[in-house]
Amino acid sequence: MMKIVVSGGGTGGHIYPALAFIKEVQKHHKKVDFLYIGTSNGLENKIVKREGIPFKEIEITGFKRSLSFDNVKTVMRFLKGVSLCKRYLKDFKADVVIGTGGYVCGPVVYAASKLRIPTIIHEQNSLPGLTNKFLAKYVDKVAICFEEAEKYFPQDKVVLTGNPRASEVVGHNPNKGKKSLNLDEKLRTVLIFGGSRGARPINDAVIGALEKFSKKSYQVIYVTGEVHYDSVMNKAKELNLKNNVIIKPFIHNMPEVLAAVDLVVSRAGATTIAEITALGLPSILIPSPYVTANHQEMNARSLSKHEAAILLLEKEISSERLLKHIDEILLNPVQLESMRKASKKFGIPDAAQRLYMEMERLVQKSNRA
Repeated sequence: MMKIVVSGGGTGGHIYPALAFIKEVQKHHKKVDFLYIGTSNGLENKIVKREGIPFKEIEITGFKRSLSFDNVKTVMRFLKGVSLCKRYLKDFKADVVIGTGGYVCGPVVYAASKLRIPTIIHEQNSLPGLTNKFLAKYVDKVAICFEEAEKYFPQDKVVLTGNPRASEVVGHNPNKGKKSLNLDEKLRTVLIFGGSRGARPINDAVIGALEKFSKKSYQVIYVTGEVHYDSVMNKAKELNLKNNVIIKPFIHNMPEVLAAVDLVVSRAGATTIAEITALGLPSILIPSPYVTANHQEMNARSLSKHEAAILLLEKEISSERLLKHIDEILLNPVQLESMRKASKKFGIPDAAQRLYMEMERLVQKSNRA
């Protein structure tokens, strides 16, 4: 029986690719045991446990990018975490360890490398995080999603796999997504969202364009985020909106809805980009300027330079600009098709399988050694 340790935490962008990878492995192996190592106060604690995957905890924090006494505490927690992880790995008898990002991966993957257990780290963004940069010198393989990330890692270790999350949106019936929102099958559709909690600058721009959206020959699905929904609806009620504008606080069947739309307006998180490119969807990307090292803008520029997306910085966003860009794409069949093709070339719909195959090769190589 194969025994696999997975670690990744802090944000859903690190956790959901890990879960997608686990599901892919389970397709190929009936007999496989997983152990997920995360933090007690991270999102992974709730999300992973909800999936019924065995979970072990360590205490670890990230490094401050400026000089701080907190970094001394982080080093002490790291060393303690490495010691605890070695015990977890030995007790579990791990065959391979996969780290999908976040500072929790540091002690887990480092401990595995010191125990000579095969290791892979997965970098979702075009600009790698500090933890993966540190781990790169110790691991056997570095899986990346953007070609731009290659230069930050040892070239002989790098393999382009894409994001396993992309594989989960492929193959859905677009009719289900259309029916779930009562969409008009004859109209082109734009989906606008700013993440699970929404984004105020995006909401402000969309609210200012609602009345004009209502007069367009396409339909708009606008996901406000639950915290913004009531205030948006209060403003929307003052307008005479038609049925082509659909406002929702949250969408629970996002893979089905993505399969049903023609254009996406969103942030530029790694998971979102993996999903839309796997489906060959054109996009207008509005990167969050509040993320570490501004990596969302780097992600968005990777797509925009391939003409698969339009990059719109948050400081530049307005109702007029947003409306103009949406019109340019949805009302121009040539532009729409060109961006579809570019997005499709950028996407890696079989990403989960690629990462699984890299893991298989690594484990087989280790067994032969």
